[in-house]
Amino acid sequence: MSTVTYTGILLALVATTAYNVGLILEKRALGQMPALNLRRVLRVIGSLMTSRAWLAGFALMLTGLACQTIALTFEPVSVVQPVLASGVVLVLVLSRLVLRERLHGGETWCVAAIAVSVVLLAMSATGAKDSHHANPGWVAAIMVPSAVVGLVFAAGALRARRRGTAVSGVWAGVGTGLLYGVAALAIKALSGILVRDETVANIVIAVVTSPYLYVLGGSLAVAMLLFQAALQAGRASIVVPVSNVTGSVYFIIAGTWLFHEHLPASPGRLGLRLAGIALAVLVLVVLGRQAPEPVPALVTADPVTADPVMASVGELAAQELAEVRR
Repeated sequence: MSTVTYTGILLALVATTAYNVGLILEKRALGQMPALNLRRVLRVIGSLMTSRAWLAGFALMLTGLACQTIALTFEPVSVVQPVLASGVVLVLVLSRLVLRERLHGGETWCVAAIAVSVVLLAMSATGAKDSHHANPGWVAAIMVPSAVVGLVFAAGALRARRRGTAVSGVWAGVGTGLLYGVAALAIKALSGILVRDETVANIVIAVVTSPYLYVLGGSLAVAMLLFQAALQAGRASIVVPVSNVTGSVYFIIAGTWLFHEHLPASPGRLGLRLAGIALAVLVLVVLGRQAPEPVPALVTADPVTADPVMASVGELAAQELAEVRR
């Protein structure tokens, strides 16, 4: 393994650490905010931008994304992405220690299987260089349907919150994972501009005029808003691993094909990669069939009218009514 590869792996480790620690800080800050209502985007953005704790987490996330972009510039998808996906272990540890979250029933085994799938994908890495260029037509043909499916999944899962029923952290994680995967493909496509032997001015012009820059911005903005709402309504120990692994598996499959990276020549490594992908998909299916997590006490039938004071009054009134009936 070359020095460049070691540097890329180290940078990927820094990226996934900063990114996932930032997520935990965001989750803790979101727990102190009113329920986010995505039908009022400006109000949601205002709430986020005025929270110092959330901004600290967001800054760490941006640092992680910047390191991810640099790592993808010099290393192939199969080397960087498994390292990035390993951040799921850090999330599980921090969600238990910082957020005091617990996994229930078969969720523990499912999340453990997610970690195993990440290890299998990492062991399948070959270190072979890939191309930074892809056919724009094929990229669009993959990105557009993926973004639509991700949006439908995430929005559908969060719609349950408006009805006052449980939010499916699994499907919200799948949806946001697909959107983040699309953003990762755009980052990889943009990295091709950075490796050109051109002047800084030409690189800046090429980046600004590239459609991938706006695909990256749009997909990240939508994914972030949906993800914040899902993170507030669900458990980080479910939403984050599912979102990360979905995005990783999607990126490995789509990125390997679009950027002309060869599959592992060794039957053993190829088997590890296929087993890791199959295990991740199986876990997502099993998790999706688990009982939904309970609805938070402050979530009402319509999050627009959700108010902690009114919720407390409602609880007291219900208790008094129960006493009268007795």
